[in-house]
Amino acid sequence: MTILLTIIGMSIVTILPRLLPILIVGRMAFPKWVNKWLNAVPYAALGALIFPGILSIDQENPLTGITGGLVAVILAYFRLHVLFVIFGAIIAAFLMGLFR
Repeated sequence: MTILLTIIGMSIVTILPRLLPILIVGRMAFPKWVNKWLNAVPYAALGALIFPGILSIDQENPLTGITGGLVAVILAYFRLHVLFVIFGAIIAAFLMGLFR
């Protein structure tokens, strides 16, 4: 019974911080500039999650990760499909790892 109550309590504590902003912000009208800024947040968060991994992929040679990241940026700039961007970055980092 204790385990069941713990699971229920944890699920409530997990869902409340996700549900409350949806309920509150969903009913508000923001100015255009705020909406434009909020639309950029996912890209900034994604960059903040990916960038440390780019620098730490190879502790001895950080150029490996930087090369993979640059290839991904270049391929994404040309609006290639996300799978091509991912595979291109992986192949570039792999090749840099081979020829160091």
